[in-house]
Amino acid sequence: MEIFNLDFLIRLTVALALGFTLGLERELTNKYAGLRTHILVCLGACVFTLLSIYGFPTFAAGDNVVVDQATGIRDTARIAAQIVTGIGFIGAGTVLRNGPMVFGLTTAATLWMAASIGMACGAGMFDVAVISTIISVGVLTVIRVFERQFLPNSGKLCRRFKLSIYCNDEDTKKIYEYLIEKVDEIKDLTHKKLIENPNKSKFTASFTLTNKKHIDELYSELQQITDADSISIQEMYD
Repeated sequence: MEIFNLDFLIRLTVALALGFTLGLERELTNKYAGLRTHILVCLGACVFTLLSIYGFPTFAAGDNVVVDQATGIRDTARIAAQIVTGIGFIGAGTVLRNGPMVFGLTTAATLWMAASIGMACGAGMFDVAVISTIISVGVLTVIRVFERQFLPNSGKLCRRFKLSIYCNDEDTKKIYEYLIEKVDEIKDLTHKKLIENPNKSKFTASFTLTNKKHIDELYSELQQITDADSISIQEMYD
């Protein structure tokens, strides 16, 4: 019995590298499921596939074919088949709904893709795994640029932003009235006085804009209408 199998190590290492590649794009766009999640999903799918092929009495590997003596069946997909449905539990946890808007579907799809790439690594199909990773990263990056450049009027391309302002308490009404006039849709509006200084407040809100270029104007005008300690505007990606 081999204690150390170089072939298994190669497959796991490739799964780690490709999971890292796919998760990097999500990490750079500040998603909850980033590098570690995609690496672990890809590695886990690879391990389960290896177990499905080699870990039980029913497997076929090269010249070594083992048949279940009780049933005479060579079924190498019993465990691996469950990955396809099981990954849905993790993917569902990344999908968030806020009114009519849904976030996280793309991240859930990349987790599903990471599982399939890990399965390909576990099965030793490195060409499929590498090509799938390249195509997936291309879809995540190139298609986003294409949508923004050539589909500017698509309703899907409305930008969602999260605003956080630390300011004087009396300024919050002016901020709210300004946002009502300037932005398309306001959600998750909160206004909390700071415990350490009741005269100061933290104002947060999320909103949509159809043109990202307007965000610089928005930031400048907010600085003018309020004497804020800090203003943070962050784009929320799918």
